[in-house]
Amino acid sequence: MVDKDIAESTTPEGSGSSAVKDTSDWVTGDEPATGPQESYLSTLAQQSGEEVDVEHLTKAEASEKIDELKKQTG
Repeated sequence: MVDKDIAESTTPEGSGSSAVKDTSDWVTGDEPATGPQESYLSTLAQQSGEEVDVEHLTKAEASEKIDELKKQTG
């Protein structure tokens, strides 16, 4: 059973839906991309035929690029 107060505090206005936070609001968004982000982004870049310098992206930039390439590759 999930505590109602906890569930409501993790979503906007207690909506019960999972919120996606804007990458510009991420506290750690300016830190280097994580290993899993780099790996996934490399795979997506290869599938899309696009060159991406994954080693020089922040977490926020990597997330945005992943979203962009996911749209391109389906």
